[in-house]
Amino acid sequence: MKNQAHPIIVVKRRKAKSHGAAHGSWKIAYADFMTAMMAFFLVMWLISISSPKELIQIAEYFRTPLATAVTGGDRISNSESPIPGGGDDYTQSQGEVNKQPNIEELKKRMEQSRLRKLRGDLDQLIESDPKLRALRPHLKIDLVQEGLRIQIIDSQNRPMFRTGSADVEPYMRDILRAIAPVLNGIPNRISLSGHTDDFPYASGEKGYSNWELSADRANAS
Repeated sequence: MKNQAHPIIVVKRRKAKSHGAAHGSWKIAYADFMTAMMAFFLVMWLISISSPKELIQIAEYFRTPLATAVTGGDRISNSESPIPGGGDDYTQSQGEVNKQPNIEELKKRMEQSRLRKLRGDLDQLIESDPKLRALRPHLKIDLVQEGLRIQIIDSQNRPMFRTGSADVEPYMRDILRAIAPVLNGIPNRISLSGHTDDFPYASGEKGYSNWELSADRANAS
């Protein structure tokens, strides 16, 4: 009995496999799908609320997303695109900027050009008229900020008005009559100023003073 061999019994036990991992993989795929759908609808919403200019900038970014990183600048933020690292913004002018003309500045230049032409016409009129050419020393024409200034001065100590009066002297009347047709042909307003000497008139009739005399001489002109 002692030498009798005992049979060897082998028991095979099969472990039950867990199906948890297999059943959870669909959740990962579904989560990826939902994330993609959310991103898609987010993009569609952004496109619907973006302006045409912003759409062009976005499209340019996706066309060359690494253009600036590869070829330009010491950092990606140097790009003119609204998106960091994006391509050039072709909605912006490059190089010399074409400035829109200033309407007020343009009008001012046209007015200055017209006044220069008027000054030239007056110079020609003076040179062509013997009487005015003889009176040329009494005329001074120049451009000022207010417009074209015509000064009639007395270079030979001849009075343009009678002393203490607004009566115009004959030679002064000839000058005014000669330049009047030229001045009538322009749309500008004409401002006249008269001057007097320092002789006081404050004690005159009804308080007549140099101020009133200056105004009367301007009106007489």
